[in-house]
Amino acid sequence: MRRSDRSKAEVERETGATIGVYDASFEVFEGEIFVIIGLSGSGKSTLLRLVNRLIDPTEGHILLDGEDLAGMSMKRVRDLRRKKMGMVFQHFGLLPNRTVLSNISFGLEVQGVSASEREKKGMEALHMVGLDGQENKQITELSGGMKQRVGLARALATEQEVLLMDEPFSALDALIRRDMQNLFLDIQGEIKRTVIFVTHDLDEALRLGHRVAIMKDGEIVQLGDPEEILTNPADEYVERFIEDVDYAKVRQVDAVMVEPKEVAYESEGPRVVLRRMRQAGMSSIFVVDGERRLVGVCEAEDVARLAERGENSLGDAMDRSPKSVGRETPLRDVLPMFVEDNAPVAVVGKQGRLKGVVVRGSLIAGLTTGGDENGTDGESLDGWRDEEGAMARDAASGGLPRSGADSGDGGGGPA
Repeated sequence: MRRSDRSKAEVERETGATIGVYDASFEVFEGEIFVIIGLSGSGKSTLLRLVNRLIDPTEGHILLDGEDLAGMSMKRVRDLRRKKMGMVFQHFGLLPNRTVLSNISFGLEVQGVSASEREKKGMEALHMVGLDGQENKQITELSGGMKQRVGLARALATEQEVLLMDEPFSALDALIRRDMQNLFLDIQGEIKRTVIFVTHDLDEALRLGHRVAIMKDGEIVQLGDPEEILTNPADEYVERFIEDVDYAKVRQVDAVMVEPKEVAYESEGPRVVLRRMRQAGMSSIFVVDGERRLVGVCEAEDVARLAERGENSLGDAMDRSPKSVGRETPLRDVLPMFVEDNAPVAVVGKQGRLKGVVVRGSLIAGLTTGGDENGTDGESLDGWRDEEGAMARDAASGGLPRSGADSGDGGGGPA
């Protein structure tokens, strides 16, 4: 009936049967956090339970390393659950008659691991989730947040390759939930498990997921990375779904950073750098070393003073503690950096290499849905360029001879 374009509601009304999941097709890559999100009744938890055969599919295939779970015996499925596929439940699923350490090592016990090895791995997982000193407590003595840490530690201790997480943080209050999200991301950065994560919280989905699948009436209506979903919603349903999203929480710096207009090298002299700043209309410039690692930032008026005095080094004009962030920094953490001044913020990658900059215009555009493809709002960025250019010309020209070769006032954007 559904394949004949009858709606889910019509099928249920005429047959009494509910379509839990319909034609959901997707891949999850090794080391990826794949998030499934949807409203209540959308089929997200059913889809997760199909993956490890807590619910048997009526048709289709579930392939894990090429092996089809849908057609295998329950004995083989149980073996896979013990060794390759763990699950973290919304309501913890802990054993109240066991201690914290005994709960964490329970999966290892089921696997037949020796007592000494269980204790060793259990204590390692306990430390990973920040529960040092709690190993002998009873589960009933713990808060909700601590119980969820135990549930996460139990899944980590077994070293299963795949983790299925069914709304694991939804029972926690907002502050504890954010702490758990941060903890989870920190741990995942180290162990890089393959994770399928179910949530109804859009901010959580966009913050944690490498890719996100949005479900409605048992179907996946859009699948993509967070930025793609925010900028190109597939239909009206997805548009409504994301309309209240807090972009400051979920968007990251790499979505709004721009190329540096110019940079200075620490080996260069003040007059060379000042000329470059004047031509590009820049009031400040980031300084890098020979391997393009960020070492500081210079203001035009400070560089001009050095040039006037005939200095040969930028050292005295350089602030060696420039504002900088990583590419994956949420925009909400960048906003406070623009409170006191509008100077650009450096974006650094591995080993401190300069990858880009965040300017006020691109940040503003990134916090709305109205920016262009590069996350920049033309009007606000151009206005800022004019302001920067004027400041740069005022600072750079004071008291210095201007030859025809270096008197152009440029019109480029800020570094």
